[in-house]
Amino acid sequence: MAEALFNHYFSEVAEAKSAGTDPTGVNPLTLKVLEEIGIDTKNLRSKSVQEMLNEDFDLVITVCDNAKESCPVFPKPLRKIHQSFEDPAASNDIEVFRRVRDEILRWMKNSLILEV
Repeated sequence: MAEALFNHYFSEVAEAKSAGTDPTGVNPLTLKVLEEIGIDTKNLRSKSVQEMLNEDFDLVITVCDNAKESCPVFPKPLRKIHQSFEDPAASNDIEVFRRVRDEILRWMKNSLILEV
């Protein structure tokens, strides 16, 4: 969700790529709440952080406590930011997905964009 939000609203600043420590596919409710605000979801897919280890990143952002604890070490030294958000998939409630979507976007607009 965070990757899609960032790339939709801030693509002129940077490109976001997301990956999970245990990817299981994009939750249909994630797709629904992104589409509700006009974000194209047809190319979204669940990726493993292992796919990203050899990429050249300037910044790694973790958005849940589990990811922060299990994030692998990247070969190039880089900055890290952690901002914890509730995992909406744990509830399977569309209202929780909407709330988390809005929280992530508000955080990006108010805080993250200043860091990039």
